[in-house]
Amino acid sequence: MSDAPITASVVETLRTWRRSVPGPLWPAGPLLLIIAIPVADAFLPPDIHLAHLLVVAVAVAAVGSGPRATALTGAAAVLSLVLAGVERGTLTTESVLVELAALLAVCVFLVLFTRLRDRRERELVRARSVSDAAQRVVLRPLPRRAGPVTLASHYRSAEADPTIGGDLFAAARIPGSTRLLIGDVRGKGLPSISDTAIVLGAFRAAAHRPIPLPELVAYIEDAVRWGLAEFSEAAEDAAERFVTAVVLDIPDDEPVVRLISCGHPPPLLLDGRTGSASALTVSEPSPPFGLGGGPVGAHGTDGCYVATAFPFGHGDRLVLYTDGVSEARNAAGEFYPLAERATARADRTPAALVDRLAADVRAYAGGRLDDDMAMVVVQRD
Repeated sequence: MSDAPITASVVETLRTWRRSVPGPLWPAGPLLLIIAIPVADAFLPPDIHLAHLLVVAVAVAAVGSGPRATALTGAAAVLSLVLAGVERGTLTTESVLVELAALLAVCVFLVLFTRLRDRRERELVRARSVSDAAQRVVLRPLPRRAGPVTLASHYRSAEADPTIGGDLFAAARIPGSTRLLIGDVRGKGLPSISDTAIVLGAFRAAAHRPIPLPELVAYIEDAVRWGLAEFSEAAEDAAERFVTAVVLDIPDDEPVVRLISCGHPPPLLLDGRTGSASALTVSEPSPPFGLGGGPVGAHGTDGCYVATAFPFGHGDRLVLYTDGVSEARNAAGEFYPLAERATARADRTPAALVDRLAADVRAYAGGRLDDDMAMVVVQRD
């Protein structure tokens, strides 16, 4: 076994201990070592010397403390070593002088290390605050209510740190109805954020207008196609970029939902009366955004975009999702049974349902998801 895994394991163990110990109690351990080592040294035979273990106290302090506390612990360790040498009458011996020089060098190194670590942590905090702000701007949280419907959402990026990636959702209100969008950009993680912003910007620019749903989708297609071409380095790159999506319109005074599917997985309808689940599969799916053709308005005239109506009454729920959910696999390579799991939890509130499904997907995949994941639960009240 190499030294790197051992070192990483030791550091991770120390960090775990640090998280489990209250902050004010963490320096007590190094101080106890600094006191105990010289005391024990006084009762041991002359050929047994423990003073070199004082460096452990400084190292432990550096794991959970800042530069100042580490420097104070190091000074106390050096003083303890000097006192132990004076007590034994060996302070001027070559062995003690070498130990003293080594301890001083280690203390200086650990103080510099903690200083750099704290600076790096502050930079990470600033970077994450910027990332959170970008997410709130690009992928805004859905409102809890929109007209007569209740909304709940969950998002998880495939990357470890970013809070936004290639999956997207948005909602908008117009007089008399609520409009929703859920989509999936080709690709995942950080490289897909620009395409995500293009789609969401196009939806927000037009969704508040009281225009028919086919015209809205045609506008989004035109804006996305222009945006992908504008920010592509080559025409071949633009031709390979697209976005699958479902755009929905939920009228306030009709027990229906109208939707247009652009190559996206069909929403799941949970019937509030029977408790059954059914996929809202359209008979005429449209191509994904970025792969259509023609200017704005052409789609409405040539029939490329056709809205399909499905029953959506009181107590019914819609589960909108991306393929990060439906294509999550377990250890046997089987896809996640979304309809079955959603039906078993259909009595939960939208927020509880979406959170429970998200946790269930992660558990089903063994805690490791290789794609972005987004879900929205919509309930007509």
